[in-house]
Amino acid sequence: MHAFDVLGDPVRRRILELLAEGELTSGAVTAVIQEEFGISQPAVSQHLRVLRESGFATVRPQGARRLYAVNSEPLRDVDVWLDRFRRFWTPHLDALATEIARGKRDRRLREAANPTSGPARTSGTARTARADRSDSEEQPRRDT
Repeated sequence: MHAFDVLGDPVRRRILELLAEGELTSGAVTAVIQEEFGISQPAVSQHLRVLRESGFATVRPQGARRLYAVNSEPLRDVDVWLDRFRRFWTPHLDALATEIARGKRDRRLREAANPTSGPARTSGTARTARADRSDSEEQPRRDT
């Protein structure tokens, strides 16, 4: 089975996400997957078998339990394949990082220039008072 056929299934991707956090028993994997996807224990076992046979997961016995872990080698192969496409998104992500840094710098400079003004938070009472003032200012004055 091709790597993208294996990774194309959301259940198998989720299992790999779980295993990326560390070794898990098949029972622990099954409990999470059953909860999240509502599939049976035999179906989860089938997904674990596909991951194992395709090389994405390893299994080792520990007493009566089976501990699953990620095998990073096939993921490296996927990463190598994706490398030819990184040129499409890397400049955009770099530009985004630059804009975020620029925004943070501008905010720091504004706050340093005017240290008494914190974030623009106005209480409801202050807004009402301003609205009342502007309402009275808009009405023509009557000389009596």
